[in-house]
Amino acid sequence: MSDSKKLSLIAFSGDFDKLTAVFTLATGAAAVGYEVNIFFTFWGLDAIKQKQGRAFLGSNWLTKVFGFMMGGLKSTPTSRFNFCGAGPKIFRYLMRKNNVATLEELVDAAKVLGVNLYACEMAMHVLGLKKEDFIPEVKDVLGVASFLQLSEGGRTLFI
Repeated sequence: MSDSKKLSLIAFSGDFDKLTAVFTLATGAAAVGYEVNIFFTFWGLDAIKQKQGRAFLGSNWLTKVFGFMMGGLKSTPTSRFNFCGAGPKIFRYLMRKNNVATLEELVDAAKVLGVNLYACEMAMHVLGLKKEDFIPEVKDVLGVASFLQLSEGGRTLFI
């Protein structure tokens, strides 16, 4: 492996704690000069949705149900101890209390730091989503082969 200062992250999960890890790693690496690429696939796509809150996004009734269940950053559950939706609220409280950036603040920092955000083409097709459904900072829609080529020469992590 090359010594290139490049970090590529695959964000598969839409869980609050896992997305927090993705954006903590991404912003930390970008802050010290790494090229950072995040490839959002399946439930990870929820982190980059344009429309926050529950919305019937999708191309048919089934994908619209998935779109509704994926409520954006403000609706992400925790992977454990979700407490009927209170888990992320508890984490946000603890993060603010301990002077730690919240998930939303980390996403904003990633945008400012120039982290490259990519959406997975195949997962978008499965979930009936279009590029317009995502925040404008999404640089491109890529297939796996293109993402692998883009991440070549650096480290890649799957979260």
